[in-house]
Amino acid sequence: MSMRAFAAKAACLTFCLAAGLAMFACPPAASAQAIYHYQDPSGVVHLSDIRTTSEYRPFFYFRIPAGADRGQIAAIISREARRYGLDPALVTAMVEVESGFDVRAVSPKGAQGLMQIMPGTAQDLKLKDSFDAARNIEAGTRYMRSLLDRFGGDVKLALAAYNAGPGTVSRHGGVPPIPETRLYIDKIKARYGKAI
Repeated sequence: MSMRAFAAKAACLTFCLAAGLAMFACPPAASAQAIYHYQDPSGVVHLSDIRTTSEYRPFFYFRIPAGADRGQIAAIISREARRYGLDPALVTAMVEVESGFDVRAVSPKGAQGLMQIMPGTAQDLKLKDSFDAARNIEAGTRYMRSLLDRFGGDVKLALAAYNAGPGTVSRHGGVPPIPETRLYIDKIKARYGKAI
């Protein structure tokens, strides 16, 4: 590689890193900003804040932090985990992966709050306000407890069911071959720091 080509690649990388950091440092004033991505056949990933073609898919959402105190959230997690017989470290890992501790997080699929509970599941759990930190964590830990009970205490299967739905796990007789679900379990495992 020539020195000129190397310098051009380095300049491009520096620009991309600076742009990425700027987006995190200066979130938009709106409540959410969608970022779309598309990977072309040569492997180049294109990012845009406008979905210019149907090939672009939602990448992630920036949201204005609700100002929730992580210490307060940790206390709620500890209380609800004890109530439902869960390891607080597992619930903490779930909250981190699900929402990044953003009380008002909403996924592209519509899951809401700290534990990213889908509206239909929230209705089943009688959760009226998914953006209430305490109620969201209580409902999420209660749901996780029910999944653990349903799948014989198998944490991996319960996590798969939390992500993909219990019916999907039952139909596949185990962790379904869904890349998003497998990545979700890996992320939880990495943050949890224990075998699952």
